Amino acid sequence: MAGVLVWLLLGVFHQGAERYVAIDNVCAWPNLTLMPDGSVVATIFNRPYHGLGVGDVECWASRDGRLWEKRGSPAVREGESNRMNVAAGLAHDGSLVVLASGWGGRDFREKILPTLVARSSDGGRSWSRSSAVRLPEGVEFLIPFGDIVQAEGGLLAASFYHEIPGEANAFVLFSRDDGRSWGEAVKIAPHDYNETALVRLSPRRWLAASRSHADGHLALHVSEDEGKHWARSGLLTLPGHHPAHLLEMADGRVLLTYGIREKGHHGIGYRTSKDEGRTWSRPTRIVNLEETTDGGYPATVQMADGSLLTAYYSNRIPQHQRYHMGAVRWELETE
Repeated sequence: MAGVLVWLLLGVFHQGAERYVAIDNVCAWPNLTLMPDGSVVATIFNRPYHGLGVGDVECWASRDGRLWEKRGSPAVREGESNRMNVAAGLAHDGSLVVLASGWGGRDFREKILPTLVARSSDGGRSWSRSSAVRLPEGVEFLIPFGDIVQAEGGLLAASFYHEIPGEANAFVLFSRDDGRSWGEAVKIAPHDYNETALVRLSPRRWLAASRSHADGHLALHVSEDEGKHWARSGLLTLPGHHPAHLLEMADGRVLLTYGIREKGHHGIGYRTSKDEGRTWSRPTRIVNLEETTDGGYPATVQMADGSLLTAYYSNRIPQHQRYHMGAVRWELETE
């Protein structure tokens, strides 16, 4: 058993994977959106540090995950502040929607900026912006995270969290006007959960993978009524393995990718489920992040040929000694 655990910690399991330094000199925390034309847009934080300074949100695009070009900036800082926390995804009309908050004040951790709603109809090149996010009663701020999810009847959903010392609460907010305004907050997970990944499998099966504020494990929450009510379903990872991304693949399986943020063992892990999140495969690694001390935060899309593109960030690896957004093209065995 001990040998298996060492193998899981240190092994690289996809020898045929293609690995790239995709965008250099950025901390990134990437979100990936597969666009209607088949391109991929990465929504990132554009500075090479962990948010403790000025910075903006940028969108970069790629046809294949190998070469990337900057398109535009959905959220730009105001004065001595940053825009760095994002949720992103497609509206029903094909527009790209980005929700972005950030930090300002003393040490860039004194105050949280209100969430900006940015919208682009040309693939991330130009943007319109508003501040149309209605907070739940008694909550003074929310921070967006992860993918924006489409539902029926023009509905969109996105996860947000509220965190103060000793307590964190994860919410889902809805938009009934295709992403232009947001509200109707529903609590997903109370007291100990913050960054949460959403996926909608059907009207009666939504999944949310939430990061524990206390020890950094991931827990699964399930909704059976289009996100109106949520129940905890079980654990997904060990402590320190976070945050999550969830993807429904073309064959119906659910792919969970997540950061492995253990000292000396950083990497990107995954699990799969073929029964809509009720049971999961064993944890496996996509790639090791050798020498990384700050990294993870994966996002994954499935390309037209069935292969997977996963983006993440790292502050350094042996071959590249700067912050960067990394990308890996890989394939998952069919079942």
